[in-house]
Amino acid sequence: MFYHSHNGSVCIGNSEMDYVSFGNGSENLVMLPGLGDGLSTVKGMALVFSIMYRIYAKKFTVYVFSRKGNLQEGYSTREMAKDQADVMTGLGISKANILGISQGGMIAQYLAIDFPDLVDKLILAVTSAKPNKVIENVISGWVEMATQENYKNLMIDTAEKSYSERYLKKYRLIYPFLGKTGKPKSFKRFLIQAMSCVEHNAYNELNKIKCPTLVIGGNCDKIVGTTAASEIADKISGSELFIYNGLGHAVYEEAKDFNKRVLDFLNAM
Repeated sequence: MFYHSHNGSVCIGNSEMDYVSFGNGSENLVMLPGLGDGLSTVKGMALVFSIMYRIYAKKFTVYVFSRKGNLQEGYSTREMAKDQADVMTGLGISKANILGISQGGMIAQYLAIDFPDLVDKLILAVTSAKPNKVIENVISGWVEMATQENYKNLMIDTAEKSYSERYLKKYRLIYPFLGKTGKPKSFKRFLIQAMSCVEHNAYNELNKIKCPTLVIGGNCDKIVGTTAASEIADKISGSELFIYNGLGHAVYEEAKDFNKRVLDFLNAM
């Protein structure tokens, strides 16, 4: 397979966690995706991810993890981090660089706080360490749409709040076709994960993070707000902060240098 791409799943409690892996580098890079994971896991996406993120494949063995399949009510980002640590240990990943995006960044915060020996370097992208009005307002709207199983409007609202106007001019062309495919059988996972985002609050413990940390944000972020990244960086001693001007929550897709920036940070001594 392309870049030794592999689709896998691992048992965790009474459930399973889907993951993909690719690359054959001597170091490990673990990627934790955002809230969209609640609608669709990474199952079967190994080839796609290996192509999208091939920049990492030479130096790293890359793992992209979903959350486990069966989520209990009230499942928190801290509990997600505990499960993530257990799965990594079970797969023989004793230490890894962690790239957490959006909700994945919330989980990554607790990985670095509660399981510091597992984390080499940490990248927190377009995420928040504590609740704020922007997050609460956005997710309350998404929760209402998911409760009504209004998949099309949920996808449109996510896009409108994630991408720049320049990108949306092209993306809006496919709005009439959204919702035709990809609708999950159940919105339960999404709803549980959404509530964990609203309740996430690691802010007062961020000073426990001692590993090298890069924080990335966008100054037009309509999902976690425009100050969330700087608030995180201010609390993590020695961390680096980079803010993309003119971009919002989807900087990891829109910024052409995003993966190169992450790679440069990982390569730095």
